[in-house]
Amino acid sequence: MSLRYLTAGETHGPQLTAIIEGLPSNLNIDFEELNFQLHRRQKGYGRGRRMQIEKDQANFVGGIRHGYTTGAPVALVVQNNDWKHWQNIMNIEPIEGSDEEKRRVHRPRPGHADLNGGLKYNLKDLRNVLERSSARETTVRVACGAIARQFLAEFGIKVAGRVLRIGEIEAPYQDLPIDELIEVTEASSVRVTDAETEKKMEAYIDQIKQEGDSIGGIVECIVEGVPIGLGSHVQYDRKLDARIAQGVMSINAFKGVEIGIGFEAGTIRGSQVHDEIIHTEERGYHRATNRLGGFEGGMTNGMPVVVRGVMKPIPTLYKPLQSVDIDTKEAFTAQVERSDACAVPAASVVMEHVVAWEIAKAFLEKFGGDSMEEIRANYNNYNDQLENY
Repeated sequence: MSLRYLTAGETHGPQLTAIIEGLPSNLNIDFEELNFQLHRRQKGYGRGRRMQIEKDQANFVGGIRHGYTTGAPVALVVQNNDWKHWQNIMNIEPIEGSDEEKRRVHRPRPGHADLNGGLKYNLKDLRNVLERSSARETTVRVACGAIARQFLAEFGIKVAGRVLRIGEIEAPYQDLPIDELIEVTEASSVRVTDAETEKKMEAYIDQIKQEGDSIGGIVECIVEGVPIGLGSHVQYDRKLDARIAQGVMSINAFKGVEIGIGFEAGTIRGSQVHDEIIHTEERGYHRATNRLGGFEGGMTNGMPVVVRGVMKPIPTLYKPLQSVDIDTKEAFTAQVERSDACAVPAASVVMEHVVAWEIAKAFLEKFGGDSMEEIRANYNNYNDQLENY
């Protein structure tokens, strides 16, 4: 069975819900660790007032008993604390009142799903689009990814993330051991490894916010301990790097993705791109470098997986751009919903969990079984095969 999940819920609705199918039985779930990952998503310099309202916590309502998965679908919910201010506006029952009382949105915001969604679904209240297209939905995506992350940890696979750039400011690249990278970035308000850069980024975000603008950036995810051979070369939709790229591009506001050195590979010679193959008694087959980010032919090659994503500036601005009123068709300034000046550090956390999910899914396809014990036996057998190759 393939690992998959579905999510439901609106940004100002009562809760966000996820159902995960395909998890094996007997996976121990650390609830405290999972909620810690949700907390990480809420942190980061530049976040808006919503993060002061919400204290995200996943509550499981199916598929887990006495701390372990049962093999049945896992159902989880995250309550929206802000719902109490929106109960009438977001009521599932019809309500009376003016457009203002219903908080109807009829002035689409450039850069959002508002107008496209309204046209596609024939909705005259664009709130019905923005409530679902909001990045609030990434809360339960992180929860799903956090479970995948715990599954991967059972096999020694570690996931880390960092911010490489916010707007004009680029962080110096430091090649740290993954445990140190996790520790250092967690202590940073903008998830960088350099204290001086952190101060510059904070001041820069403050400036952007004062100007009523927003700013994006570039984030990186590194996954170590991934075995050789996840994914496949035999069909386009089985290539794991392609599936990771699709997952990253599905994150709200992401407009680009690269694996390893990515677009730089189009500017230099082949001798500076491809990773030479080495064999030693201790490590077996491995690469002298990791410019291809842990992938060859759509399959993992045993080197760390390195993925970068580009997040555009959040399009909700306190200095609104021009738009068109869908009622009058006249030019107007777009309506403002509460938003962040910069959500790049939070986006880094979201990307970690999206990448973790895709790797866990491929791992289960390769070593699949109905229980953790069966999967572990399959994994150990494969490692013996590699050792004897």
